[in-house]
Amino acid sequence: MLPELENRTIVHFDLDTFFVSVERLNNSKLCGLPVIVGGMSDRGVVAGCSYEARTFGVHSAMPMRMARSLCPDAIIIRGDMEQYSRFSNMVTNIIAEESPVYEKASIDEHYIDISGMERFYGSLKWSHKLRERIIRESGLPISFGLSVNKTVSKIATGQAKPNGELQVVADHVNAFLDPLSISKIPMIGDKTFRLLRSMGIAYIETLRNMPVEMVERVLGKNGIIIWKKANGIDHSLVEPYSERKSISTETTFEQDTINIAMINDLLLKMVEKLAFQLRLKKKLTSCITVKVRYANFDTHTLQHRVPYTAFDHVLLPVVRDLFSRLYERRMLIRLIGIRFSHLVSGVQQINMFDDQPETINLYQAMDHIRNRFGTRAITHAATLGRIEDEEQPDKIVL
Repeated sequence: MLPELENRTIVHFDLDTFFVSVERLNNSKLCGLPVIVGGMSDRGVVAGCSYEARTFGVHSAMPMRMARSLCPDAIIIRGDMEQYSRFSNMVTNIIAEESPVYEKASIDEHYIDISGMERFYGSLKWSHKLRERIIRESGLPISFGLSVNKTVSKIATGQAKPNGELQVVADHVNAFLDPLSISKIPMIGDKTFRLLRSMGIAYIETLRNMPVEMVERVLGKNGIIIWKKANGIDHSLVEPYSERKSISTETTFEQDTINIAMINDLLLKMVEKLAFQLRLKKKLTSCITVKVRYANFDTHTLQHRVPYTAFDHVLLPVVRDLFSRLYERRMLIRLIGIRFSHLVSGVQQINMFDDQPETINLYQAMDHIRNRFGTRAITHAATLGRIEDEEQPDKIVL
């Protein structure tokens, strides 16, 4: 084992069937039953499901029509992202109180760097105590994996589920990984999995023993990263989580204005740009702030918490509502600004329960065009003509 791997201790916590577990706190009659959380219509998508539903082949991101077909007796729940966000923040607050360095990787998982803890308390004992506190105070089942880096810890968590804990010490990393399916490696999606399986590669041991040059030829530059993960190598750090991290933009008008129609179109443009940046950086926001500065330099802000999202159509109505509540003085406006904060890492999945696959596909298509031809290559018609980019460039801070 590489020396630098032996010196690190990373624990990965993951809330088990998070959405379903929260629903079961509200309704104990759901315990032991197949439960699916997601869009209610046949065109909706599964956001989460219980282990009982998974035995029928149901999984996240599956079309609801297919899920109903596989598990006709399942209880379908639309879900409440606001409630899930509240429980997620509760768990994060517990971890923040106990942990030296932690990273909120998504709404239901955290990484904690507890390197050196074994000298004072014992890393496994410390992780166990923290897990007990989370279960006791939140009522939610949670699993953890404890090992030498983020990759091995995350895989260990998957093996510890449901509601369990597993430590993989440095000397046993390869022995732990080798018999597992290559699908357990983070970064290996369906397409990569099918490609590797077509080559006869089913287990991590086989991939680990392949020449790295061959893996790179097959999978490109990502192949090197995947090969390292198969060998239990991951030098990525636990990034300290901060609720202060934000992305923002503001515009100062050349002439103070009360043109509300123009300002509403500008708010659309600003939300569109920030939301694209969130998706590009694989971030989600749960707090929206709008700022208004009047001609006399009086500045006022108003904020609102929302379920984690990176979608324009979810963010824009909140932004416009905040602006309408702020603009009460009917004075000339000098500046407007928007900030999205309380960011977490994560890709917007089909867990906005009103969204349909077509909505997700539309965002992906628009983002692909922007990545290729520039951020203004595709935009809402309302921002054309009235708003010119040359007037006052926005600033984006992350």
